[in-house]
Amino acid sequence: MFKELTDKKKKISVIGLGYVGLPLALVFARKFKVIGFDINEARVELMKKGIDPSKELESEEFEGCDIHFTSNPDDLKEAHFHIVAVPTPVDDAKVPDLKPVLSASKTVGKILKKGDYVVYESTVYPGCTEEDCLPILEELSGLKLGKDFKLGYSPERINPGDKEHTLTKILKIVSGNDEEALEEIADIYGSIIEAGIYKASTIRVAEAAKVIENTQRDINISLMNELSMIFDMMGIDTKEVLEAAGTKWNFLKFVPGLVGGHCIGVDPYYLVHKSRKLGYEPKVILSGRSVNDGMPGHIAKRLVQKLIKRGKSPQESRVLVMGVTFKENVSDIRNSKVADLVRELMQYSINVHMVDPYASPNEFAHEYGLSLLDAPSGDYDAVIVAVNHKEYMDYDMARFKSLMNSDPILMDLKGVFQPATVQQNGLAYWRL
Repeated sequence: MFKELTDKKKKISVIGLGYVGLPLALVFARKFKVIGFDINEARVELMKKGIDPSKELESEEFEGCDIHFTSNPDDLKEAHFHIVAVPTPVDDAKVPDLKPVLSASKTVGKILKKGDYVVYESTVYPGCTEEDCLPILEELSGLKLGKDFKLGYSPERINPGDKEHTLTKILKIVSGNDEEALEEIADIYGSIIEAGIYKASTIRVAEAAKVIENTQRDINISLMNELSMIFDMMGIDTKEVLEAAGTKWNFLKFVPGLVGGHCIGVDPYYLVHKSRKLGYEPKVILSGRSVNDGMPGHIAKRLVQKLIKRGKSPQESRVLVMGVTFKENVSDIRNSKVADLVRELMQYSINVHMVDPYASPNEFAHEYGLSLLDAPSGDYDAVIVAVNHKEYMDYDMARFKSLMNSDPILMDLKGVFQPATVQQNGLAYWRL
């Protein structure tokens, strides 16, 4: 397979051209013939013009790429190495939503040929590739794994907004249904990944490795969030505590904050789902999730307390929330916990305004039913810097004060400003 792809006698297809699939497709397209498939025709039309709908990639990244963008599944018949990179979210009940990955499996199953490879990159629970996706591939194609086609799993490690740890510079885990599949998949990915390849012993090991990467981070952040609540009640600055503790060589440097996005706040539920099916109720994982999911409510409550302490009625207060994306300097609003914070504030009848230089107002309104302003209108009782976009890092205290009325409050969820500087300028200050 690798040689025929290198000679461009066969093609690679990438199914799902979002934050994961598009960068992968373009990197592969610098060496191989690639078919980039997405069910969203509007997104496909933008990509044909060299525009990344996710606003992560510059137009130059499309140059010199041997790629055909399409929303027609019949075009996938021309490919022999298929990569599935669709999203795997959770539903409102925190249950894994496998519809995208199962739908993609159906699309691939209908065009699968003898000798083809199918590799999944979507984050799933251990066993999903072989137990849920493989039967669909076999049923719709009439082919049998091992005899007619090969299967693999290579977890995505894309970090939106990170210009240092880009796709080719991150070690890539690969796995296959047998030794031949493993070696071929390793060679194909190895041709584009500068950081190297790690060969997992089985597909399930690779699936499990992916799902615990973010579960581990989630638990560590939940500890920091819980500590921040405890220290807040004690009148101790959490950031100062963490800086002091961080002087020890083996202290893990995590910080408190809102945990959203498509990975950390989602992946643990995939492991929880599988664990429950096996009859075990996870304790540590769910405890961490409970703490992190409760942070928007905690922050809203602390702001209300501070407003009341200053003689301000929450029902008559105006609050500005700066930043609604799930992390700094990206347009990604998936699973934004800032939206949850805004809803919590609204539960107290607070008048909340939101701004963000990166988020699409239309997408935010569609996803959360909340409106973004083009610019702040001023006269706010409190300003919450929820996301540390680089534009906000240039704000001085005079600029914040120009947005506020008397006796204002500045809530700094990322802890990027100096308390002394804020307080010297007459602003009440609070951070996690």
